[in-house]
Amino acid sequence: MPQTPILDRVHSPADMKSLSDRELRQLADELRAETIAAVSETGGHLGAGLGVVELTVALHAVFDTPRDRLIWDVSHQCYPHKILTGRRDRIRTLRQKDGLSGFTKRSESPYDPFGAAHSSTSISAALGFTMARELGGAPDPALGDAIAVIGDGSISAGMAFEALNNAGHLGRRMFVILNDNDMSIAPPTGALSSYLSRLYADRPMQEIKHAMKSAFSLLPPPFQEGARRAKDLLKHMTVGGTLFEELGFNYLGPIDGHDLDQLLWVLRTLRERADEPMLLHVLTKKGKGYAPAEGAEDRGHARAKFDIVTGKQHKAPSNAPSYTKVFAESLIAEARRDDKIVAVTAAMPDGTGLDLFARQFPQRMFDVAIAEQHGVTFCAGLAAGGMKPFCAMYSTFLQRGYDQVVHDVAIQRLPVRFAIDRAGLVGADGATHAGSFDVAFLANLPGFVVMAAADEAELVHMVATAVAHDDGPIAFRFPRGEGEGVEMPERGIPLEIGKGRMIREGKGVAILSFGTRLGEVLRACEALAAKGITPSVADARFAKPLDREMILRLARTHDALITIEEGAVGGFGSHVAQLLADEGVFDHGLKFRSMVLPDIFIDQASPRDMYDIAAMNAPQIEAKVLEVMGVAQLGKRA
Repeated sequence: MPQTPILDRVHSPADMKSLSDRELRQLADELRAETIAAVSETGGHLGAGLGVVELTVALHAVFDTPRDRLIWDVSHQCYPHKILTGRRDRIRTLRQKDGLSGFTKRSESPYDPFGAAHSSTSISAALGFTMARELGGAPDPALGDAIAVIGDGSISAGMAFEALNNAGHLGRRMFVILNDNDMSIAPPTGALSSYLSRLYADRPMQEIKHAMKSAFSLLPPPFQEGARRAKDLLKHMTVGGTLFEELGFNYLGPIDGHDLDQLLWVLRTLRERADEPMLLHVLTKKGKGYAPAEGAEDRGHARAKFDIVTGKQHKAPSNAPSYTKVFAESLIAEARRDDKIVAVTAAMPDGTGLDLFARQFPQRMFDVAIAEQHGVTFCAGLAAGGMKPFCAMYSTFLQRGYDQVVHDVAIQRLPVRFAIDRAGLVGADGATHAGSFDVAFLANLPGFVVMAAADEAELVHMVATAVAHDDGPIAFRFPRGEGEGVEMPERGIPLEIGKGRMIREGKGVAILSFGTRLGEVLRACEALAAKGITPSVADARFAKPLDREMILRLARTHDALITIEEGAVGGFGSHVAQLLADEGVFDHGLKFRSMVLPDIFIDQASPRDMYDIAAMNAPQIEAKVLEVMGVAQLGKRA
């Protein structure tokens, strides 16, 4: 455990008000050490938090949280914030069942005024708090300032610019901190940043633009050329000061986000003098202060539990490949045979496996950044132009592009292939990242084909099916994590559209599985066999179009039919129920049950624990079969 004498005295941001600037610097060092120690035990998002340690200390020291609303965009970087806001005693429960969320969460603390886990929402929320203050909302406690902290990746998304435009138009006092951890600026530019920041602190806010124009001539000659380059860079960058000022913000920076003295100086001045929207541009380094993170390609973004000294992660060995890797390798194999295949993702090349695709086909992989709406319509344009685009996104992120799925893809019946990763419950990331709704929101669209892989071998065949399908949009979903360990095919074979497969023939009750709950269904059947019950089991493969022939045969030759899927109500089971109702099957006494995710948002836990809460593991499936057959757990007729 790190030695933290100053941090030990901080139980809330109020305790920081009496600390000297020297003590705040020591607090930042201790906070960084505590964050590293905690995440080494729990795993989680490390690099982003290490990059904002000084900024976190400065913001809580200067502003009056929680009266002043501090909003972290995405909130990967919120662990140091949680430690300073009364949750240090629980920080080693991060991302665990009944523990702290890995993101900000309103129900967890008053210091989390707005929950987040998706990007580019913070400025909109901050503007909402600002206008609520102006209109007299939440009088107890009275609303103070709103401060949005947003990264250089998140601010590139359209929603962030919509919010900036609206905030600049309204012209109310609010603060946006642009946390830029991906820009390289030479030392002369850093000197200019420091000089201008101190100059601003000594001048009224209305003199900012004059200061920008006159500062270059006041610098020592060796720094003037670097200063001119910095000014030109910012002027022409999409995140430069010129653009922000055109949107109605007073732009200040860039400043060194790891120089706590400079941060404190500037933030104190802004809090005292600002009367308009302000954007402070700070430069930080993701993974700052921990060499294994700084040296990693992703700068320590997401980590399993790790050894503090070496940074080596403790990952359990597995004999089965991950679904994501199987998808990527299958797509690569297909792309070698078909030069029209291209891949598109939205800022998740590693998470979707498309980093592997990019190494093989760098000209055929497109990362559109955090812009799911654009990504979907970009794919629609590619498809209309004769290419075979694979739009690879997490289920939870595809939600952000739903209007484009409907308007630009489905209505035009364009053959966009949607590879939907992280389907179902995802474990430590919790409700915000669960892939709960994609089956329901895609299968209700005319002309859409919707598949779910029961195992990694099926995923290989579904990639091949998507390649071969040119008659409209097609989607296939697969979960996070490792496969079942089944034998893998040498090559994917396109499936017949709308045809499932029988796994085993039985009697009495039939179980129709859609997705990777099939493994749990088969484990439940082993337990049921000991009770003399032998259900039929089928893998639906398709939620749309349904295998009408197979489903109706099962319904007419069994007393009961149970569907199971890793999705919300309105999905596969609802479509099966509609088919049975339309065909009048219920008139003949069929018992029907649909096992879906419950109508709640399930917090972070292990995937198995989450599916226990959802009542979708083998013991609950066994119990459902017994219930529908009217058999009590002790084997007696109910």
